[in-house]
Amino acid sequence: MRKRDSFSIIKLDTNLISGTERQVHVMNTVITIGRQFGSAGREIGEKLAQYFGIPFYDKELLTRSAKESGFCEEMIQNHDERPTNSFLYNLVMDTYSFGYNASSFVDMPISHKVFLAQFETIKKIASEGPCVIVGRCADYALADFKNSVHLFIYADEAARINRVMEKYKLSEAKALEMMNKKDRQRQSYYNYYSSKKWGRADSYDLCINSSILGEDGTVKLIIQYIEDFEKQQPAE
Repeated sequence: MRKRDSFSIIKLDTNLISGTERQVHVMNTVITIGRQFGSAGREIGEKLAQYFGIPFYDKELLTRSAKESGFCEEMIQNHDERPTNSFLYNLVMDTYSFGYNASSFVDMPISHKVFLAQFETIKKIASEGPCVIVGRCADYALADFKNSVHLFIYADEAARINRVMEKYKLSEAKALEMMNKKDRQRQSYYNYYSSKKWGRADSYDLCINSSILGEDGTVKLIIQYIEDFEKQQPAE
């Protein structure tokens, strides 16, 4: 584990939490992040991974899932957090799938196969050590991992619209349209494949409005939460 350095986004020498002294220890927590589109969930995840010196997976998960499952990466991208109910589409796309020979997979829609491939990749990644995984029902896949913490990042609509407008150079109306579309896709995917409800507080360990403290303030809050969580874990 590399030494935690001082990053420009988080000044470690100025006491993240007033009156407390940071304890340097071996990080052992897997962090999953569900997020509203435009809430800075990915950026917050990247900064957490940087701070703790652990791997970060968002789109990176798709590449690894493709490599380990035998599906082409483009196919996995096409189904990424987007369930399809089109029987014809699944039937056609299924002719391009390979890598699964078990009889139980023969009649399974391609979208289900892709989900299971990602599901297994997420569990394998988590078993390798601490990391940050964004989206893709990772909290559901890792429900039995005692060393995991499941977060959901949301934000005020105005803040999300401004972020999307700036990032994608869109008008306010187009930004709102894009936001709503992406969130509907994520909600549909999560609710379809998991036994929980996307964005609902009881589906996660901690839900945070990133508009309140801002991106870096939210990172600091989560760092304190994770470090306190680790202190309560039994020694190995």
